[in-house]
Amino acid sequence: MARIVCHSDESVREGYIRNGFKEVKLFTSALKAFQCNNRIVMAQRKHLDDFLLGRIIGRLEFGRTQLEVSEELGIDQSVISRLWQRFQYDGNVSRCYSTSRPRVTTPNEDRYLAVTAKRNRRSTASDLSRQLSSATGNGSFWATYRRLGHIGLYARRPVRCVPLTATHCRLRLAWSREHALWTPQQWSCVIFSDESRFSLQSDSRRTFIWRAPGTRYHQENTIERHRYGGAGWLVWGGIILGSRTDLHVQSVTMTGHIYRDVILEQHVRLFRGAMGAEYLFMDDNARPHRANIVDECLQSEYITRMDWSAYSPDLNSIEHVWDML
Repeated sequence: MARIVCHSDESVREGYIRNGFKEVKLFTSALKAFQCNNRIVMAQRKHLDDFLLGRIIGRLEFGRTQLEVSEELGIDQSVISRLWQRFQYDGNVSRCYSTSRPRVTTPNEDRYLAVTAKRNRRSTASDLSRQLSSATGNGSFWATYRRLGHIGLYARRPVRCVPLTATHCRLRLAWSREHALWTPQQWSCVIFSDESRFSLQSDSRRTFIWRAPGTRYHQENTIERHRYGGAGWLVWGGIILGSRTDLHVQSVTMTGHIYRDVILEQHVRLFRGAMGAEYLFMDDNARPHRANIVDECLQSEYITRMDWSAYSPDLNSIEHVWDML
């Protein structure tokens, strides 16, 4: 069997092994493994103490080559090279230990950031860093962003809600109490209808606010808005227990004439004929829905309209369907 000999055996040339009385050249992989037998493999990342670092620098200053020091001490030559370069740069080779990233802002500056972000929740991190820099002379974008996260403030989309007055709240409560005890059979005669505009552009313009976790529905984190402009497609639909209408899609604004000629005549009237006199039609108080020509059409077709309180999209079942879409 072949036997690998050490370099101290002068009868065998470097890179060869002895097989009986013959010398056989090692393969490259075997030669590399043989060269690593007497040195420390750097993958183990052995820590070099200050005494060993001093021995390395002392030998290099004495005139020894990096390769000689590497073979003598059993340390990879790349480590020796980096240590020597660091010593020539700053005269020090000791490792600098740090427990964490140094703080850029002081506790007073952190409190200033928190107060500023809460007063103007729509400010961006760049705006806050500029305000901090102008006030204290210290501040950067990423430092500001990290400190706001440590404080507990994160950039999130605001919740949009419908603006309600005291009258709206009173009417909504009265409607809910009136229909709270309705049976499923009664609700099965109601068709909930509404149109929804699918906007082709962002309605929030990617506006974010700074808020803490668990405060999504707090008043200061909501925006009162119930109308959305911009180009888009208008989709009308109706749902009833166990069935639904076909969807009507249009790119123009809904008017009283379109609502009567298309929605009522082609969709709502067909359900009225199939369900009978107990049929209830629900639509909100949008201006096209309350036009005189619409009221006359409903009366001529004997379609009973369900009473509905203003600004109550959350009570309409189909609104939740639009939200899922």
